[in-house]
Amino acid sequence: MGITKSALFNKRQNKLANLAMAFDHPARVAIIEFLLNHDTCICNDLVLELPLSQSTITQHLKELKRIGIIKGEVEGPRVNYCIDERVWDEAKESFSKLFSRYVNKSDCC
Repeated sequence: MGITKSALFNKRQNKLANLAMAFDHPARVAIIEFLLNHDTCICNDLVLELPLSQSTITQHLKELKRIGIIKGEVEGPRVNYCIDERVWDEAKESFSKLFSRYVNKSDCC
């Protein structure tokens, strides 16, 4: 079961699934919420805010950056993170299109 079947799905479905991974852990949601409230941060800001170790936060930041929902710029010995607006807008549009396709049917299931 370790082999991915992503090649069986179209590019849009794979992209949407990848963007959804940004929200598949409560720590990532907390990091995103922090960035939405503060615009930018460094890892130590999150260490002071979240009940997680620095190494755990670093791993979540790395995954969020890999997904593309955040970006980081090197500033001296630190990396300053922020929401990637282009990817954020793409995610909003993609999820909005998906969710808006549902038509409430009271006799469903």
